[in-house]
Amino acid sequence: MPTALITGITGQDGSYLAELLLKKGYKVVGMTRRSSTNTFERIEHLLDKMTVVKGDLLDQGSLLGILEEYKPTEIYNLASQSFVADSWSQPVFTGDVTALGVTRLLESIRFLNPKIRYYQASSSEMFGKVQEVPQKETTPLYPRSPYGVAKVYGHWITINYRESYDIFASSGILFNHESPRRGLEFVTRKITDAVARIKLGKTKELRLGNLESKRDWGFAGDYVEAMWLMLQQDQPDNYVIGSGETHSVREFCEIAFSHLGLDYKEYVVQDPKFYRPAEVELLISDPSKARAALKWEPAVSFKELVTMMVDSDMKRLSK
Repeated sequence: MPTALITGITGQDGSYLAELLLKKGYKVVGMTRRSSTNTFERIEHLLDKMTVVKGDLLDQGSLLGILEEYKPTEIYNLASQSFVADSWSQPVFTGDVTALGVTRLLESIRFLNPKIRYYQASSSEMFGKVQEVPQKETTPLYPRSPYGVAKVYGHWITINYRESYDIFASSGILFNHESPRRGLEFVTRKITDAVARIKLGKTKELRLGNLESKRDWGFAGDYVEAMWLMLQQDQPDNYVIGSGETHSVREFCEIAFSHLGLDYKEYVVQDPKFYRPAEVELLISDPSKARAALKWEPAVSFKELVTMMVDSDMKRLSK
């Protein structure tokens, strides 16, 4: 039975990946930071099937201890300060976790067992002010936020350890992936939660930033399968994972509101305070390498994703 360590186990991706690996017969160890509050909502249904341990990407000793005790054959590094907006107010913390945390984990692998297969969660935010459309593995990086900059460091240090120490380290450059488990601070959940609240008479408006920002959105449950496939290959590599389609925040609103028989124009207010200091206008992936090499295809369409999230929030708020 292979053993997988997942950092960021309590997040959206961590919960879907844990479900996938458990189905495949893995022993799953999830790492979470010590906290005085229970943050296990997304993995509550899995707690009797997996092991949750305390550890922190800021603490090298805790990482070494976990690797020594549980001896994982695969590590999926999904932990980071992942909310782009917060990276502007917490740039140093974001860099310490999202960038240097990767180095601490790779150093632990190098020191204890270089045979461990490692997955690094890179991000389409690394492309930022895009240098070509669509974006693929060789597209030059031009991050536009402290989060994007930190992800670029994590991406390149992963490649550096792969080439310098012969570690099986792959990077998945994932474009935006959402689900009903997405945090409420992210614009997609902010929209679907507000749509449900408006329909139920709990609120009257939704305040958003730039409605013309375009993203390549997919379903997180599809994308975690690509993570696993990367670590099953003969050689480590970098892969862009996305739908190959782009949609605006405005389109997301149109589908979400119309799904419940509402017109978004009557409820959405553009508020300058939600604009980023440096905006990322257009992200769209070229996932052809992943489709050819990994035989990976997304199963859930953009419209299915939006309506799935709206239905989930309606069900939750109707209770």
